[in-house]
Amino acid sequence: MTISSSLNAGVMGLNANAARLSTISDNIANSNTFGYKRVETDFHSLVTSSNGSTYSAGGVRVSTQRMIDQSGSLIGSNNSTDLAVRGNGFLPVTTKPEVTVDNGDLSMMLTTTGSFRTDAEGFLKTETGLVLLGVPANPDGSIPAFARDSVANLEPIQVNLSAISSEPTTEIKLGINLPATVTEQAVIDPSTDYERQKIEYYNNLGSTQDITIEFRPSPAVAGVASNEWTLVMTDSATIPSSTVIGEYTVTFNDTQTAGGSLASVTTVTGGAYDPGTGMVEVTTASGPIRISIGELDTTNGLSQFGNSFRPTNISKNGSGTGTMILIEVDENGYVYGRYDTGTSRTLYQIPLVAVSNRNGLEAQDYQTYQVTKESGTYYLWDAADGPTGEIVGYSREQSSTDVAKELTDLIQTQRAYTSNAKVIQTVDEMLQETTNIKR
Repeated sequence: MTISSSLNAGVMGLNANAARLSTISDNIANSNTFGYKRVETDFHSLVTSSNGSTYSAGGVRVSTQRMIDQSGSLIGSNNSTDLAVRGNGFLPVTTKPEVTVDNGDLSMMLTTTGSFRTDAEGFLKTETGLVLLGVPANPDGSIPAFARDSVANLEPIQVNLSAISSEPTTEIKLGINLPATVTEQAVIDPSTDYERQKIEYYNNLGSTQDITIEFRPSPAVAGVASNEWTLVMTDSATIPSSTVIGEYTVTFNDTQTAGGSLASVTTVTGGAYDPGTGMVEVTTASGPIRISIGELDTTNGLSQFGNSFRPTNISKNGSGTGTMILIEVDENGYVYGRYDTGTSRTLYQIPLVAVSNRNGLEAQDYQTYQVTKESGTYYLWDAADGPTGEIVGYSREQSSTDVAKELTDLIQTQRAYTSNAKVIQTVDEMLQETTNIKR
């Protein structure tokens, strides 16, 4: 009879609102949990067959869903490896026990934020034991090609903050002015007219060596300035150190519009001059080094003005021996080791994992998720590329819970629960009246 269906509907209403109360309490309890995704409760009516004269209450059914596609706001921190994803995508992580076992088949979990710090073994992990995964860089800092639909090339990120490293010099830029008056002389005295410049560079082991460049002016011809110099380069690490590694003849313009600029470069020994870049390449004991002497018709490298030899700007890349002092992650997911020499080195790249249906992921402990059939297959994207967002360092993602809304829902749930309880009480009283008819 319809009165019993009313009782069933009231009981189902109590159960449904109790389930909603559970999700609300969970959301409020985790309102300060970094990376927490709120759970949403939906009610669905159940309809039974009825005709115009009778009606049976069907009741209500409840369903819950974790809103993984909803992101919380980002908050700054003072830890460089506090990471959060701004936009779509997940950080790949695994558990420390799996790393310790090292069975070659790591299971990947996903998270949108984490406070990662190096442990005693150098692994970047959270306090809950989640270890960050990435693709290790080649020795030159480049990232190798890796499978985008598999975790086969992902490794636990492990760094040594006390690591010592150096970076050999591969490029030197010269900014030197040569005296124009010397090339006006008919006689050149090597002891007074030759100019020398030592340039320090870092070798492959982090120690320093010198490239010495001797600038030899050519004498004037028939009273006309030659505007010509020969550059002779030697390397202190080459045996013998007097071995010439590069020799170039350069001439300078003396026109009204381009006076003092580089006019031509002729290679005698060493790598050919590249007019497009203004570079020559010489081979030292540590390998090839590119030296910028300037582009033609410019004075941004070598120039010839006045009567004085003047180095104006000499710079080089590379660094001596340094100790890693900091790990940082940029928006593209590249993990850099910063050294006390001011240099940096690429160590890993963290890809961002994208799935078709984020809300189809299976929620695990510690704000992590696993791929399921409902979520669809995953793909490893470069951060800030394709459909994924970017990785933000020095940041954590806050909970997506809106406490004000949850409190409002709490009041509504309480009233709905009370109303359903009142229905049951009323049905009970009506049944009691029905029972009393027999008396």
